[in-house]
Amino acid sequence: MRFKIWFVLLAAVCILSACENNGTTNSSGKVVSSESEEMQTSNEEKHISDNMNEVISNYIIQKYDSVYYQTEKQFEVHEVYGTSESSGIITVYMYSYFGGFNKFSGLENQAGHSLPAVIRLKKKAAGYVVTEYTEPEDGSLYQSSLKKMFPKKYLDMLHNKTGTLEDLQKEMDNKVQQWLDE
Repeated sequence: MRFKIWFVLLAAVCILSACENNGTTNSSGKVVSSESEEMQTSNEEKHISDNMNEVISNYIIQKYDSVYYQTEKQFEVHEVYGTSESSGIITVYMYSYFGGFNKFSGLENQAGHSLPAVIRLKKKAAGYVVTEYTEPEDGSLYQSSLKKMFPKKYLDMLHNKTGTLEDLQKEMDNKVQQWLDE
């Protein structure tokens, strides 16, 4: 009798195993058949248009224009870790570097900051508009606010941001140099 029960259970496990989906589910709930397809999806999540990048930079520059008023020109560059979309709102998870410059000081940053941020955009007829912008809190609330702002996969990227600041510095230097050459 025990043999029959074990045999039936083993057969049921085999049948259920055969019915199991061999794919995996990505972050958006879509079933993908391989790791490379998952990576492709992840890479697509990082892509935002030049127009969206410009809207993000312009928003941050305008937000801090009055804070860093002693500089002639402000610039912002950012690295996007990923995006998500829900109900027509695109959420961009990024690291932002903002700087204020004067012609007399050249490439030397006179004021600014660099920090992780989350920005939400909505598509309108004339382009994109910012609906929300969030930065982490200071001090002892910094880590807990990051955990509230970023999904774990982007939080891990943020904590392992090798090369991010150097790359953003090069991008910033290029923008500033173009302005100095005008």
